[in-house]
Amino acid sequence: MNKAGFLILSVFIIVSVFAQQPNLAQYKTTDQKLKVLVKYSQDLLDKEEYSKLIIATKKGIELSKNHYKYLSTFYLQQGIAYEFSNNQYKKALVNYENSLKYAQKVRHIENQTSSLMRLNYIYYSLNENKKGKELIQTIKKVLDTTKSNYVRAVLYGSLGEYYLNTSEYENFIGYQLKAINYKKQLDKSTANTENIGVSYCQIASAYVKMQQFDKAIEYLNESKPYIKTSPYISAFSSNYLIQCFAAKKQPDSIKKYYKLIYTFPTAKDSLFLNLSFANQSMSKYYADEGEIQKAYYYAKKAVLLGQKSTDEEILMEANTIMGRVLYEKRDYKNAIKTLKEASKNALNYDKEFFVIINQKLSQSYAALGIWKEAFHYNQIYSKYNDEMMHESAKQSIANAEARYQNNTKKQEIKNLSAQNTIKNIQIEEAKKQRIYLISGLALVGIIGLLLFRQNQNRKKTNEKLQLLNQELDEANKIKARFFGILNHDLRSPISNLIHFLHLQKENPELIDEETALRMQTKIISGAENLLSSMEDILLWSKGQMENFKPHFKNIPIETIFEDSEKHFSAIENIEISFENPEKILLNTDENYLKTIIRNLTGNAVKALEKCKNGKIIWKAWQENNQTYLSITDNGPGENLEKFKALYDDSEVIGIKSGLGLHLIRDLAAAINCKIEVISKPGFGTTFTILFNT
Repeated sequence: MNKAGFLILSVFIIVSVFAQQPNLAQYKTTDQKLKVLVKYSQDLLDKEEYSKLIIATKKGIELSKNHYKYLSTFYLQQGIAYEFSNNQYKKALVNYENSLKYAQKVRHIENQTSSLMRLNYIYYSLNENKKGKELIQTIKKVLDTTKSNYVRAVLYGSLGEYYLNTSEYENFIGYQLKAINYKKQLDKSTANTENIGVSYCQIASAYVKMQQFDKAIEYLNESKPYIKTSPYISAFSSNYLIQCFAAKKQPDSIKKYYKLIYTFPTAKDSLFLNLSFANQSMSKYYADEGEIQKAYYYAKKAVLLGQKSTDEEILMEANTIMGRVLYEKRDYKNAIKTLKEASKNALNYDKEFFVIINQKLSQSYAALGIWKEAFHYNQIYSKYNDEMMHESAKQSIANAEARYQNNTKKQEIKNLSAQNTIKNIQIEEAKKQRIYLISGLALVGIIGLLLFRQNQNRKKTNEKLQLLNQELDEANKIKARFFGILNHDLRSPISNLIHFLHLQKENPELIDEETALRMQTKIISGAENLLSSMEDILLWSKGQMENFKPHFKNIPIETIFEDSEKHFSAIENIEISFENPEKILLNTDENYLKTIIRNLTGNAVKALEKCKNGKIIWKAWQENNQTYLSITDNGPGENLEKFKALYDDSEVIGIKSGLGLHLIRDLAAAINCKIEVISKPGFGTTFTILFNT
């Protein structure tokens, strides 16, 4: 909400008596016609009749030709008309640049100052960062040479707004306080008094952004004596107070200033703009408190009032709040529609709102299961959120660096005088140390020789012990692996069988005949598959007793997954599917791969225990001379820290963890493959096994 910047224009806009459209034909000279036309256009500007002002200033520009003073004035007025008439910033930009050019030619201080001030805002609004930086250097040069308190008052304020837009709050507050100081030295007109209040409000807005709400309230209270004659600025001040008290969780104060805003008699567009802003703050407060119905009530009012204000920026903010509330109400389709409407010009107005919009769009599409769109908007959100974080970090570093360099220079000056004394002492000490060092080196040499011989003897003994320890450790690892395999691959099916038998014995009345028949069929099938799995594992373990090494051969991938599917046949309420369009043949150890697949599938089954419509997708494909196998579930997802055992050798095996991810890691390494995991909370988990073909 940068509309407050327009109030500064009142410093140099002279309020004139309202006049009707002049009849220029009755004036003889061009100069007479231009004076009358300037007065008329000023009257239109005071009344904010921008469409008429554009027509009048075009006529003035045509008449002015080589009259640079008038050209500067008409271009400035036309720029204001375009800027505040539906935010036509590009047209405003051209006019302000022309106004500045002609003002500099005739050294028209007021027009030059006003053009610089408005260009500063327009360059920011249009993301013309390079031009913005160049303009700031021009403003600083003007400030270095001017003796006018008026110019200093306006341009220090403009410098402050530049640093506010770049989130350099310390610089902003410093320049704004300078601007206030010079404004207080100007004539005590109503317009200038109100501008002092505006500056205090802007400082308060910076503290709001920094979330220093007590400081913000302090400056808003400081502004009150200066803005009491302006309902428009008072409404803005009250809106910032609502934000502060909302953050401080003080509902009585929030309601007080919300009601107060409705009492200010301002122009319709200003009234609707301020009321929309107030209802946005109320909606956000109740949304943060979890009172979604109240949040929705105020969001509707914010959008309606934003539409009436005809201000695109305030409407964008209102739609953003409404989109968030609709998302909280789980009305995802309408949330998407509203957020897309808000996103049209959001990046031009406020990057923070643009980030929020794309975050909520991604979450809404995800809630509807439209993953492609969810991923698309999440990428946009991540990009611009990272940019904001980077800009914030850069500014923090820059401020810290500046303070550090300043302190360092002071310290260097203090240290210079002490360094000479220290160096003289160091020379004397160095002579003594040289004698001690020579004696010490000789002694160290003798001790070192004795230690070397002792170390050689110890090294030989350690090598023998190390070899024995390695053999023992390898034997223990083989035993641990087979116990882990037996525990993991046999424990779950047996548990399912025992669970059913207990249920049948202790609560037979809970199972009807049809369910009993179906479960008996599943248990028989599961038991047969369990017996088959036991035979496979026992035969494998017998063959591996001497050497736990893989035996590679060509096997069809589908046989591995068919075997695994039988192993998990007793699992209910989870759909397992297999995608292998290329009918891949893989050279690997069948038993190693079976064990890996079973374990990863078991993790997926466990993740889906409390999920409805659980799905597990096995997939095999080849790409860039590599074979890929993946196991994907649509469960709640996990933090990657939970899968640390896949990468960290220091993770300890536990009896409850069964085979465990650490054994998967060892088995995968043995058959020359690599396992990657992607898991996002709310989106599920995918394990991918990579084989080099």
